[in-house]
Amino acid sequence: MAADNDNFTDGLFVADAERNPLRIAAQAVRPDLPKRFYETAEVGESGHGFAVLLDGKSVKTPARRPLATPWRELSTALAAEWAGQGERLDPVTMPLTRLVNSCIDGVAERMDEVAADIVKYAGSDLVSYRAGEPEGLAAAQAEAWDPLLAFARDRLGAPLASTEGIVFVAQPPQVTEAVARAVRDYAGADAGAPFRLAALHAMTTLTGSCIIALAVALRELEARRRLGGGPCRRGPSDAGLGRG
Repeated sequence: MAADNDNFTDGLFVADAERNPLRIAAQAVRPDLPKRFYETAEVGESGHGFAVLLDGKSVKTPARRPLATPWRELSTALAAEWAGQGERLDPVTMPLTRLVNSCIDGVAERMDEVAADIVKYAGSDLVSYRAGEPEGLAAAQAEAWDPLLAFARDRLGAPLASTEGIVFVAQPPQVTEAVARAVRDYAGADAGAPFRLAALHAMTTLTGSCIIALAVALRELEARRRLGGGPCRRGPSDAGLGRG
């Protein structure tokens, strides 16, 4: 069956536009995940970079584009997701493949729109809004987020204002311009740009903070404390995505 279909992933990955809570709930209880139809998952060089190959044949995204990236390391991680599948293929256990699918099929064609969506978070960034009490929480937020405000001010040229509570605080005009410049510079203009931008967007929406996302992307956060917040420091370049 698989040999007659040039897109092995038909019906496996759902386009973002088709996602909704009812559909997701239905999929969660649906027992008919597709059976694994391949023996090997590996990486091969192609005209699109480093492609994921199943039994030597290129995998396609939902939009029928080659599942390939500019970096062997990233494509190897994608292939590992496919190799790690059991008797049935479960997209929930393939987060990198889902992210790269979205990047190739969506972000690559809407770079300006995705960048603008990241930048808008600067107007109400998570690190700008603090609790006044209890004292322990206020102190923890200050310890974790004050260095991020310093990073934004000193490295990005974006002096974010902060406030207690949830009352909106207007940011200086230069903040948006500085963040936009930082996003543009980090993404770059090479073949890896859509992938870097997609990763930055995912981090921004997950954390509610483009400042945290940029601090991670630019290696300003200690790797062991990225998920919990923490002091900033200047770190090594991001070799995996070609930026630092």
